[in-house]
Amino acid sequence: MTLRIFNSLSRETEVFTPIDANHVRMYVCGMTIYDLCHVGHARFMMAFDVTRRWLDVLGYRVTYVRNITDIDDKIIKRAVERGIPIRQLTDEMTQAMHEDVAALGILPPTHEPRATQYVPEMLSMISTLEAKGLAYRSTSGDVNYAVRKFPAYGRLSGKSLDQLRAGERVAVLDGKEDPLDFVLWKSAKDSEPEDAKWDSPFGRGRPGWHIECSAMSCALLGEHFDIHGGGLDLQFPHHENEIAQSEGASGQRFVNVWMHNGFLNVDNEKMSKSLGNFFTIRDVLKRYDGETVRFFMLRTHYRSPFNFSDTNLDDARQSLRRLYTALASVDVTSADLPADGDDTIDWTQSQAATFRAEMNEDFNTPGAVAVLFDLAGEVNRKHVPQAARLLKALGATLGLLQQPATAFLQAGSGLDESRIAELIGERNAAKAARNFARADQIRQELAAQSILLQDSPQGTTWVKA
Repeated sequence: MTLRIFNSLSRETEVFTPIDANHVRMYVCGMTIYDLCHVGHARFMMAFDVTRRWLDVLGYRVTYVRNITDIDDKIIKRAVERGIPIRQLTDEMTQAMHEDVAALGILPPTHEPRATQYVPEMLSMISTLEAKGLAYRSTSGDVNYAVRKFPAYGRLSGKSLDQLRAGERVAVLDGKEDPLDFVLWKSAKDSEPEDAKWDSPFGRGRPGWHIECSAMSCALLGEHFDIHGGGLDLQFPHHENEIAQSEGASGQRFVNVWMHNGFLNVDNEKMSKSLGNFFTIRDVLKRYDGETVRFFMLRTHYRSPFNFSDTNLDDARQSLRRLYTALASVDVTSADLPADGDDTIDWTQSQAATFRAEMNEDFNTPGAVAVLFDLAGEVNRKHVPQAARLLKALGATLGLLQQPATAFLQAGSGLDESRIAELIGERNAAKAARNFARADQIRQELAAQSILLQDSPQGTTWVKA
């Protein structure tokens, strides 16, 4: 079956045909690296990790670029607040990001360019746009893109210029000729640190955010490539502006297929620090192992809204344990169940064919996961080594089920005694505050991880089920 992908540009699910027959070139907008990654970042990186893995399964050579934005207003502000150089901050946060995504089984991209390494390419593109009359120097010293001179502006987001004008409620600032115009090069401010400034034909300053991705993607993948991805929140204006810049400079089509993952909510509300429902990946990994988080995310289609909650995570953990329990139930040698899961899959086998059909329909991971449970049921009923082998091998294509089954099950939640004691203390405090719902929730969370609480007049103790 042919791979079909929903293209945000055409708003249709299309048969995927790469520009080069056996080579797929894909760019995904990565992190602005001023703080620890949160679960929303995990969501988009997971979506495109699965995309990359499945393209590998289909036999394509994949060049996957996921950038790091290491110069930005927020980065400058955080470095100044901490009193450290920008590079020190971004190196520290990049290392933390690598640790977090590795814990989730997310593979490194082929290339991970940092924006500051590609300033010459950005300046070259800006100069080309200026020469073509698509960019102009403002009275403030910035260089801006003239949106109205690019006729195709708005086709990705489906917004016409008239619709965009309806949102104009502020005066034109900083020398822009039109409120819709966006900055390509920001003039340096005296208040900014020196490591946030570069020399350029337009004066000392730094690049705007949008030009960074255009320059990095074109430098590493060419001016026309196969897939560009990112979160739905980037569709407008970031990706719309990338198209305007890149096609304005090159005069040719920029990207064939645009992919966007859906929004993430926490307990059915938008994640926000002000709402107190903001979680970093590290927050979550203190309570749940990385594979459980990965499995949890793959149970929702990448384009669908994703609801993050402890209840859903607990359910995912129990479901993943059922898959591992099926593998553990088959008495076979390590030679019969490959440890690395890259055993050759017979795609004509019925469950394998269904799995492949689901993944080929816009990377339908919920459908693929359903096949894993079908296989697990067969393993439990018949104890057939071949079904267990296929379960493990198909799981590998999603980055799942590659731990020794008994080790995963014995590890349980991965909680150490100090964390269990911390949760018991939190439960006691909730009971004292008469917050019985939270106390029951903690008991259920621990039970889901095979930790059973025993209350007595002397206090609360626990045993492992």
